[in-house]
Amino acid sequence: MMDSPAHSSSPLIWALIPCAGTGSRAGAGQPKQYQPVAGRPMVQHTLAAFADVPRLHRTVVVLAPGDAFLDPQSGLFSIAKCGGSTRAQSVLNGLNALAAQGARDGDWVLVHDAARCLITPAQITGLIDGCEHDEVGGLLAHKLPDTLKREVDGRVAATLDRSDKWLAQTPQMFRLGLLRRALLQAGDQVTDESSAIEALGLAPRLIPGSAQNFKVTYPEDFALAEAVLRARTMEGSMA
Repeated sequence: MMDSPAHSSSPLIWALIPCAGTGSRAGAGQPKQYQPVAGRPMVQHTLAAFADVPRLHRTVVVLAPGDAFLDPQSGLFSIAKCGGSTRAQSVLNGLNALAAQGARDGDWVLVHDAARCLITPAQITGLIDGCEHDEVGGLLAHKLPDTLKREVDGRVAATLDRSDKWLAQTPQMFRLGLLRRALLQAGDQVTDESSAIEALGLAPRLIPGSAQNFKVTYPEDFALAEAVLRARTMEGSMA
């Protein structure tokens, strides 16, 4: 990762990975981001993708206080043990940690879910390319491919138009100062950064992502992530 001088007039690009969740829906005894997938803890696949994006100034992982699972000695990332009780709190605390490390309000921050371990360097770079000159910023998203139903009491109440529907993904890329202000105003219950930015009356840019960039959440998701990662390894060995 590029270690640009702090006094540079051009905005730096930081990555922030909240990694303080308990992963209760995954049905395991440890946080899901530390469960092995294709021979490595899930979060290590995530960090490897960000390490292969040279335009990033630094990647910072937000851990819960007392979490000693990750070893930052590789120099590929640094750690801020300031995780909160909600994702929004962890991200806000992480932004403050970035500021303490020299990040400025005008710098870009890419916030990414640790459990989206199938993200690729190309997708991260595509988000940067699509947003670095945008006035607002944006996010990776995947256009909804399936028919969408609205439910009432377990039955279909309506079929919704899917032509303008997207599944929000991460990374989500915004200026540090703008994102901090948005999160402070939105409160702890927002589930992604774009929602907080939207609450300010702004419209983030949608950058096409991939169906493979899903968030590993439920037990059955691990098998799918394992298959994708092993297929990529095999493709790489045959190239």
